[in-house]
Amino acid sequence: MRQVIEIERPGSEPSRIMIGSVGECLPQLTAGLDPIVITDRRVAACYPELVEPYRHIVIGQGEESKNLDTMAVIYRRLVEEEADRGAFLLGIGGGIVTDITGFAASTYMRGVRFGFVATTLLAQVDASVGGKNGVNFDGYKNMVGNFNQPDFVVCDPAMLRTLPEREVRCGIAEAIKAGLIGSEGLFVRLEGGYETVMGDSELLFAVIREAIEIKASVVADDFTESGRRKILNFGHTIGHAVEKCCRSYTHGEAVAIGCCHAAEISRRMGFMSECDKSRVVAAIERMGLPTECDVSARELFEALLHDKKRCGDGIGFVVLDAIGRCHVERLAFERLARLMEVEL
Repeated sequence: MRQVIEIERPGSEPSRIMIGSVGECLPQLTAGLDPIVITDRRVAACYPELVEPYRHIVIGQGEESKNLDTMAVIYRRLVEEEADRGAFLLGIGGGIVTDITGFAASTYMRGVRFGFVATTLLAQVDASVGGKNGVNFDGYKNMVGNFNQPDFVVCDPAMLRTLPEREVRCGIAEAIKAGLIGSEGLFVRLEGGYETVMGDSELLFAVIREAIEIKASVVADDFTESGRRKILNFGHTIGHAVEKCCRSYTHGEAVAIGCCHAAEISRRMGFMSECDKSRVVAAIERMGLPTECDVSARELFEALLHDKKRCGDGIGFVVLDAIGRCHVERLAFERLARLMEVEL
């Protein structure tokens, strides 16, 4: 199976997301290029056939590597390789690798071309699609970054077989988010639970395709997040606060927790029914993902005060009207504190 989804880019050819075999797609996409690969240690060990034929830069793993120090290492290596403005950077890895590669390509010599091979489910359905690139700063997620679309993204579902189960579940959290904001049908596909989705290759392909289509549609309408694209932050506002306050959760787990909190806030605001909120929590539980965390509501609220989406005395918060429908509500922090049951 192969699917091609295109996202328009002003002044350039569309960015192409190809769902299919990396062995078939990548040679076509890199023909005539001499890519410099950026990857991490685990991917380099799992896929030497994708990395070793090219000049490559291997970085560390985990959020602790997603910082300006890693960027400095990459810039120095690119200078050593005498990479000029005709260079092409190829990020092979999960969301951290693709975020870093996109940011490096966008800033080295004021910008060079780049593409991705997304090796994790989270990267395939979310992180590598949409043109957001960046690194963390002082513990705050993606505080330094830019918007820039890759030439292409290859999403090969077969690559997910090399992943730890916990990491696959984290990607499913982003697929659930996509269904919640844009497609009840996708959400229903995911209500069957982890074994149902991962045990059916056609169902998994369909989940990946539809999650990408939802995000691609939103990004095409609002590339720089001035309007509709803000709905993609559903679950992430509180999810990022969870990550800031507690290092024991992965990004996907934090998003799952954030989705549950956001669904409850949506219910308290009178937008979402109790039944739909319960479906959200139950679906996340069936995926083996957390729905609560050991961080107090006050700690989460205080982290939200420093969120990059803050605007004055409030924040844009994505609320659910129903499963598959949402909108952005500007919440004053005083009101958000009441909704989170935090005393000021």
